[in-house]
Amino acid sequence: MKLRLLPLAVAALVAVPIAAAAEQTRSLSLPGLADPLVTGGIRAGWMAEGGRRLAGLELQLAPGWKTYWRAPGDAGIAPLVDWSGSENLRAARILWPKPEVFTLNGMRTLGYSGGVVLPVEVTPRDPSRPVHLHATLEIGVCRDVCVPADLRLEAQVSGAGERDPAIRAALAARPATAAEAGLVRLTCRVEPLRDGLRVTATMDLPPQGGDEAVVMEPAAPGVWVSEALVSRTGNRLTAVAEMVDPTGAPFALDRSAMLVTVVGARNAVEHRGCPAAP
Repeated sequence: MKLRLLPLAVAALVAVPIAAAAEQTRSLSLPGLADPLVTGGIRAGWMAEGGRRLAGLELQLAPGWKTYWRAPGDAGIAPLVDWSGSENLRAARILWPKPEVFTLNGMRTLGYSGGVVLPVEVTPRDPSRPVHLHATLEIGVCRDVCVPADLRLEAQVSGAGERDPAIRAALAARPATAAEAGLVRLTCRVEPLRDGLRVTATMDLPPQGGDEAVVMEPAAPGVWVSEALVSRTGNRLTAVAEMVDPTGAPFALDRSAMLVTVVGARNAVEHRGCPAAP
């Protein structure tokens, strides 16, 4: 069955903080669907180097339901996070754990099932003062239908905190770096198309397990990227994807800013930059 979006207004969920020892959340329920469909909150985390803090956005989904990674695939719904309204916050950066790969009716998506903790690197304006976090998440929650959800989460974080095991596990689940994964070489061949570009990425990389998915993320906003066609011969992995700019014409690709992620059954690896072959 093809995924379809329920014709509902965006559902609002307000969740109170999730503490390291005890979870306190409010739930989103919709008529005729699982109860609760999704719960969420903020884990306070701990103070890190340089006055930064490692916190966590936590989502718990009903059995059989999933939500999506930052690059969800053609059939997924890209998550949006808005931190406006936060106090004493200079920057907040999500450190995405390795996603799962889902296939339905020949369409591939990437995301998380059951639940996920998204580590957040919080940089305060003044490290000596508490940070009041306000996060609005616009996400898709899907099974054989998709429901849009608007989650409004808030928490005040301060003090040294504790090294939360759930956040630490999510940090450990992030894709490996090129050096950690044994990625020896990554180059890209870029060819102009009538309405965009075709990018062929070639990697010398040991197998990451099972059927590998390759995701290419250009830095340019609004660019549509097709599902990559992936092939492997030994330690040589090749992925081909097409990119279409909103203008519908070839565009300048910033090779140094492009993010390439390989997701396998066992491991994942992430690398920024895709230079031309020498």
